[in-house]
Amino acid sequence: MNQTQSQSQGSGLAPNVAALLCYVCPILTGIIFLILEKENQKVRFHAWQALMFGVTSIVVQIGFSILGAILGAIASFLGAILAILSPIVWLVFFVFWIVCMVKAYQGEQYKLPLLGDMAEKQAAKG
Repeated sequence: MNQTQSQSQGSGLAPNVAALLCYVCPILTGIIFLILEKENQKVRFHAWQALMFGVTSIVVQIGFSILGAILGAIASFLGAILAILSPIVWLVFFVFWIVCMVKAYQGEQYKLPLLGDMAEKQAAKG
């Protein structure tokens, strides 16, 4: 096994460990590994996907909060419906987050719906 297979160039970590760490704190660690890993396409893919995933999850949760406040002011039952849906959406994001970490550690390039293709294009740009 050569050095590029056993450890990443920039971080000195094994590529699967670096890919996993991209998802630990998606926005922060995604940016860190984009800076550190200039060569490893797989780690860069996971860094981009983690970054996009982190931003998307925050935007969706903020959107749910704002929409819930507006709809709750109009009709309380609409706010209650969103209050029920919000934890379900959070749970879906949480499951995807765990799946991404497991797949990254296994060395797979698991692509999230919508975000995976964008991350792949960004990673290919280098």
